[in-house]
Amino acid sequence: MGEIKEVWVFNGPKARFPSAIFTAKADALDWIKNYRLTGTLTKYPVGVSVYECSIESGNFKVKSERDSTPDFIGNFSSAAQEHMHFENGATASAAT
Repeated sequence: MGEIKEVWVFNGPKARFPSAIFTAKADALDWIKNYRLTGTLTKYPVGVSVYECSIESGNFKVKSERDSTPDFIGNFSSAAQEHMHFENGATASAAT
């Protein structure tokens, strides 16, 4: 079995924590459709933070001291991550 390089994480609109994590996007899409879920499915890298990936890819640049504090890094997310929005199991919109 190959090394997992990415996962797909589903968050409901009111969730503080993910409700599911999948290694295959197709499995996530089937699960969302089957349960007619509303929320966001986002691709995350494995073994590296979104913060570090965003800096490496050029999608984020540290502009101030605040941008490298533990609080900032621990709460960092990026709109550049591939993600899809769902309403009642159907795609509402998508971004790559």
